[in-house]
Amino acid sequence: MTPPNAPESRWSDLERPPLNASVLRRAVVVPGGLWTSLDVVASTGSTNSDLAARAVSLPEGAVLVAEEQTAGRGRLDRIWTAPARSGLFFSVLLRPGPDVPVTRWGWLPLLAGVAAATALARAAGTDMSLKWPNDLLVVVDGEERKAGGILAERAGDDGVVLGLGINVSLHADELPVPTSGSLALADAVSTDRDPLLRAVLRSLEKWYTAWRTAGGDPAACGLQEAYVAGCATLGRDVRAELPGGTALTGEAVALDGDGRLVLATAEGERHSVSAGDIVHLRPAR
Repeated sequence: MTPPNAPESRWSDLERPPLNASVLRRAVVVPGGLWTSLDVVASTGSTNSDLAARAVSLPEGAVLVAEEQTAGRGRLDRIWTAPARSGLFFSVLLRPGPDVPVTRWGWLPLLAGVAAATALARAAGTDMSLKWPNDLLVVVDGEERKAGGILAERAGDDGVVLGLGINVSLHADELPVPTSGSLALADAVSTDRDPLLRAVLRSLEKWYTAWRTAGGDPAACGLQEAYVAGCATLGRDVRAELPGGTALTGEAVALDGDGRLVLATAEGERHSVSAGDIVHLRPAR
């Protein structure tokens, strides 16, 4: 008999059972819905890379989930790794055009943040907030910690692959860096990944459908208001570390209609930041 802790055993970690692909598929791939397929693989380098490579042959709504990612990527090609079955690591294929102008596609990672944060707050019973532009935050021992990230990448002329990585059951000694967190460390009432994934996918479908129906207008569909309400970055002094090695310090005062973060400097100037790493310098007011 195979020992229960053998490396090849699907049940080697009873705290982290595998996802049930057939049940997930029946729950989210429904007639008339956004999601057209859902595949779960045991391990891969990056679900974003895999889905982007197959995008030309797939319809909108394909979902690829990995129990483990060995070369998961965040912004600026940073590596995202975690123990097998310790989180939700998945990518979805979206084709917003022709309903939404390309100039508004930059809202997709913000949309994914709102969808994931609202779904996890309900399904996991954990307070969630958003750090502009693509981080999901939880509170662990009174401190904000990053528990998830979002990465959007173009796939051909008309597609976008949207990837999400969410730490679910990681323990303190498994965190990649001290500023990381997980739903479990934030005292989630549930770390069962099946209902958590269903909740996030349903929330993502709801927000994406509303946004696309509104032609990508973030105000008309309520997306801009929802992001502002859940954003932990607004109202704080921050340092924006910009592409090219420059930095800008000021108070994050607004989110404009293009999804850019508006900073007010001590000199009274306002700058709209479209990309960069944000460092929170003080608690929100």
